Amino acid sequence: MRKLFWSGLGLLVLSVMSLRAQANVPGAIFTTDVNGSEVNQNLYASKDLVYLDGGPGPGAPQTAAGLPNGTYVFQVTDPSGKTLLSTDPAVCRQFTVSAGIITGVVPAGGCEHATGVDLDHNAVTVQLIPFLNTPNNGGEYKAWATPVADYILGCDTLGVAPGTELSTINCGYTGGLFHGFIPGFSKTDNFKVKSTQQTREIDTHFLDSNFNLITGLGLTWIDTLNVSNPRFSEVNPAINNPGFAHIENAETGVHYIVVNSQPGCPVTEIVVLGFVGQDKSVTLATFNGPATIPVNIKSNFTGTITINVECF
Repeated sequence: MRKLFWSGLGLLVLSVMSLRAQANVPGAIFTTDVNGSEVNQNLYASKDLVYLDGGPGPGAPQTAAGLPNGTYVFQVTDPSGKTLLSTDPAVCRQFTVSAGIITGVVPAGGCEHATGVDLDHNAVTVQLIPFLNTPNNGGEYKAWATPVADYILGCDTLGVAPGTELSTINCGYTGGLFHGFIPGFSKTDNFKVKSTQQTREIDTHFLDSNFNLITGLGLTWIDTLNVSNPRFSEVNPAINNPGFAHIENAETGVHYIVVNSQPGCPVTEIVVLGFVGQDKSVTLATFNGPATIPVNIKSNFTGTITINVECF
């Protein structure tokens, strides 16, 4: 494996740069409550109420967005990923996945995290505390998960002594590595604790010829740190969702929404709308056929970006 070296431009991580060009790890994670229910606006009253779930979201089939089998490490950071907020060693922050869902935490001498049960798929949910308060003014956090082998690779690339990666709290940060987490091999989800700031959302509507919402269709969301997660159109009364694919708490920066034709949706046109407040809207862009749509969330934006996908 190539070693790190220092230049006037900072720390260059050649091995990781080559890895980031490879395919992303499939599947998804999401923050939830102890019962695996989707929380409106991903907003929690206190940090102890935030749990991690993996694979299919509420209302989705177990085959949707399942993580590959194996052992994973998780962390909590600020939205930029620069500040690590988790305060315990990585060995305490491990969980296992089988058949696409989380099945338990890895015993670690008593420091492993508390768990609950996802009532939708009978999966295990994992409590995220302990973690520090975010420096983000909007009370926003980012949860991450990555396979243990990739975490060890990331820590090794950052110069952590072999064999000590899991006993380390923080492997370090560069522009391409986030405390040992390689974006292309990681999954993320943003959440808020005790924030009154308005949520910034990206909602994708898959529409039939009568402009009715079509459920069960998917897209890929690539966030500002180049981490990708699938999202599916679903009905979820708990978050006032009548049938669109939903992204909560989109951080400042450019996100990409990848929309392809799929069974039930031969994409003909995509219209992107920006909604501010309750009665103002503006068309931002129109695309013909399937497309990768850049969505630039500016620091002063509050509201919803709506993407209408015409499936006819």
